Amino acid sequence: MLRYKRRVWILAASLAALAGYVDAIGFLATGGRFVSFMSGNTTRIGVEAAAASAVALETGGLLLAFVSGVVLGSLLGRVTGIWRRPAALLLVSGFLACAAGLDSAGLAYVGLLLAAGAMGAENTVFERDGEVSIGLTYMTGTLVKLGQRLAEALTGGRRAAFLPYLLLWLGLACGALGGAFAYPIVGLSGLWFAALAAAMLAAVAALLD
Repeated sequence: MLRYKRRVWILAASLAALAGYVDAIGFLATGGRFVSFMSGNTTRIGVEAAAASAVALETGGLLLAFVSGVVLGSLLGRVTGIWRRPAALLLVSGFLACAAGLDSAGLAYVGLLLAAGAMGAENTVFERDGEVSIGLTYMTGTLVKLGQRLAEALTGGRRAAFLPYLLLWLGLACGALGGAFAYPIVGLSGLWFAALAAAMLAAVAALLD
């Protein structure tokens, strides 16, 4: 992440906030499952499968939808070239808008599958040489790098190298806080706001590119 310019850090933190917002809404709507944090869903699948619970299939569906979103985002990136970032974000926006619309039609779970697909596609925004260079929906690796950079600063190294990782984590945390406040008021209709935010960030990404 340190290879990117500061304006890209801000875009990445904004996208992490979007992921946190959507994930918090999905978490509350599903009673404890995730639409962006697939490590948590993997643990839940194991626990639910051990209890012979059919709910494991629903959790597995979210995981498969997420991976499908990654596939679609990566394929779109290969087609769109230098416009990969805005194209991926428009795909995210479209998925989130469809998710909100499906909830209005009484198809909440199908909508959540699309929301998971959107979060998978979002992770392809910062893709370099076929690999994700900035993870936007999961923070374990980011927190490890934050700790490493703090250790570097404490031992005479670069003092501000930890800031991009801290900014990214704060983005996710603040977005999750917003989603937690929004869901009791607007429910899954809150995904309309996420769709609009993704479209606006697509415009920002196009300007940066």
